[in-house]
Amino acid sequence: MINRRDFLRTMGIAAGGTTLAGISGLASASGSAAKGHIVVVGGGFGGATAAKYLRMWSNGSVEVTLIERNTQFISCPISNLVIGGLQQMDDISVSYDNLRDKWGVKVLTDEVTALDPDKRTVTTAKHGTIGYDRVVLSPGIDFIPGAIAGLEGNQELIPHAWKAGPQTVLLRKQLEDMADGGVFAMTIPRAPYRCPPGPYERACLVANYLREAKPKSKVLVLDANDEIQSKKALFTKAFESYGALIEYVPGSKLEAVDAASRTAKLEFDDVQADVLNVIPPMRAGNIATQAGLPLINERWVEVEWLSMEAKGVPGVHVLGDAIFPAPTMPKSGHMANQHAKLAAAAILNLLEGKAPSATPVVMNTCYSFVDGKNVIHVASVHQYDAEKQQPMPVEGAGGVSLVANELEAKTAMGWARNIWADMLA
Repeated sequence: MINRRDFLRTMGIAAGGTTLAGISGLASASGSAAKGHIVVVGGGFGGATAAKYLRMWSNGSVEVTLIERNTQFISCPISNLVIGGLQQMDDISVSYDNLRDKWGVKVLTDEVTALDPDKRTVTTAKHGTIGYDRVVLSPGIDFIPGAIAGLEGNQELIPHAWKAGPQTVLLRKQLEDMADGGVFAMTIPRAPYRCPPGPYERACLVANYLREAKPKSKVLVLDANDEIQSKKALFTKAFESYGALIEYVPGSKLEAVDAASRTAKLEFDDVQADVLNVIPPMRAGNIATQAGLPLINERWVEVEWLSMEAKGVPGVHVLGDAIFPAPTMPKSGHMANQHAKLAAAAILNLLEGKAPSATPVVMNTCYSFVDGKNVIHVASVHQYDAEKQQPMPVEGAGGVSLVANELEAKTAMGWARNIWADMLA
């Protein structure tokens, strides 16, 4: 066990989070002479980081192919600022050019349609079948078809905006078009879901916009959970600061929607809104489920934590939001970035016939805006426990903000720029 100060020193993270470079226990991966071909599926916080670090830590001796359907990375963290009118899409979008030109990653704009763990191949829509020595899946989340009656096929009318991109722009436009006095209603699925504090941050930033532009309006938060899932005391205080502008209703399970009237049909009530933002129940990205990987609760991939391999499926490493989390470990962008480094180090060791590190440590930091100027955060550190065979929280090594403040807003934007650089620069 290590304390927070020693951990931060090991990580090289100065006050304010100016770097996000390494993971304790993985330094031996640097300078690896491993050889092989690694295919990385998904270019988000997990996949892009894995692709870069596999090339960097192997001094270019490992061939890496990254397959990503989008032409550029768009960050889900910070995207609520776009919905709230405080940032633009260009502010949260980063090119993959450096992965290709600086690090020598082969970047394919394509989609993986099949994975064969026995033959060690992936099949893509445009480039056909590609062989690999090991594959890294970082597919993020997909929504559970049919979980909400009436929603499928209607997400242009009822957007989720839980995958940053066109849906982010769509939800912002719906807010801009809403008349003063309108109701913005948002539904939150039962945990676990991607980014536990994200819905509550969104409620605050929408309320911040409406308070300035459409003050007669209302934000209605319909939470299927019995309480706020992250930073509860801080978000409770933030909601109170908006007065009647935000109404929080826990225990509001969404069962169906009427897209034409933008009506949320709850277990015991119907709620009609001018803008209806439904965040549906979610599971591991489609490729993980199509490949027949082991799932917990039929939703999340079960992994071997020292290598990030899918349990019982050697050579298939799974990262980020797609996996079943360890205790108190959130589904967050920063955590996916950490999973990627753990996996990259393990892969390089395995390619050389060595065991993965037996004592990895990973960390998470998450910032949430509660208005246009003030931010709150939560941080945690997780160390692998050999007896429990999973990472466990390090006592006393995390924490939350005492109060929302402007200083953390600068730190939050610094965190975003630095983690994007850690992945893609």
